Amino acid sequence: MKYYYVLIDNSIIIMTEQGNNVKLRPPIGKPSADLDMLAIKFALEECTDPPYSMIDSNAKKRLLDQFPKLDFTPHREFFEYIYLATDLRDLKGKNYLKIRNQLNHFKKHNEYSIQPITSENMQEVNKFLNRWCLWRDCDKDIILKNEKDAVLYSIDHFFELDLSGIIIIIYGNIEAAAIFETQNENTAVIHFEKAIPDFKGLYQAINQETAKILAETHKFINRESDMGIPGLRVAKEKYHPHHMVEVYHLNREQLSSI
Repeated sequence: MKYYYVLIDNSIIIMTEQGNNVKLRPPIGKPSADLDMLAIKFALEECTDPPYSMIDSNAKKRLLDQFPKLDFTPHREFFEYIYLATDLRDLKGKNYLKIRNQLNHFKKHNEYSIQPITSENMQEVNKFLNRWCLWRDCDKDIILKNEKDAVLYSIDHFFELDLSGIIIIIYGNIEAAAIFETQNENTAVIHFEKAIPDFKGLYQAINQETAKILAETHKFINRESDMGIPGLRVAKEKYHPHHMVEVYHLNREQLSSI
């Protein structure tokens, strides 16, 4: 995945390119009808169908105010999952029974410790993430390859990006890691959550340990999208999101009618 951006009148416009697919996102910044029209014209000229994507609710409302007949298509695979931080921390009720059972199995059968990601253990975290990618064979899957590039970049620039994270150490080795940051005053976002599959309940453990930290300062946790991956969608739905952040796209026919 390649990203391009331009700054115009204190707004940013992002274009993505993946193979032969080129998409444009709506301007982010001070609302401007003129800038919206400029972006739409560019999308029609330079992008593949659907040319205008990742339209959030604010951009959708702004565009509908200008063009009431637009018909937006939900982009379900990029809806973001938002959870109550206390739900992920406490795992109360029958909805979380299976998750609690897996978590209890992990705690009963493993000796482990939780540590923050620091400059002292950063090299070991990098080795763990590369080991995880070898297990998943990341380089043979475009989504996993892009994710590998992103997570390794985040480690290389961890402090510049003001990221935080934790690791789970089992019998002296890092076997799970989570990387997160503050999204806004109410919400934290978990960018990456990785665990080696040899330990039943380890994913549930890294999820809960991260929630314990974030629930102290944030009401919600954004665990991002499932990217249309069936197994990932099932895993995220099992944790019962509080709500979803929806995004949409507009196809070429819709934009051409403006």
